[in-house]
Amino acid sequence: MQSPGVFDPDKRKLLSALSHGSIFLSGLVISIAIPIAVLFVSDDPVVKDNAKEAINFHFNVWLYGLILVPLSFITLGLAGGIWWLVHWGLTLWAISHSLNKPDQAFRYPFIFRLL
Repeated sequence: MQSPGVFDPDKRKLLSALSHGSIFLSGLVISIAIPIAVLFVSDDPVVKDNAKEAINFHFNVWLYGLILVPLSFITLGLAGGIWWLVHWGLTLWAISHSLNKPDQAFRYPFIFRLL
């Protein structure tokens, strides 16, 4: 049994990485359910912060997708391709950060935060 305020680092890494990694399923609208579930089942403040950030990133990916997919037809796929690389790159960065610095929540740069 752990004392209050002490959290399992392996569980923290797993749940934080799972929250951020759920964006790889962003083609499925249900992918946002993963960080929402993590937000509600975890009592770890770092995991909760990572889950909130992942939820915010989902909203941003969808918003920019709505803008850039039509723009891709004009730019022959360039706009959508660049956004695809950026959003996957940011996700990989977030997962790496969660695994290497588990005591610090990841913050995506240049996103709108609703939560």
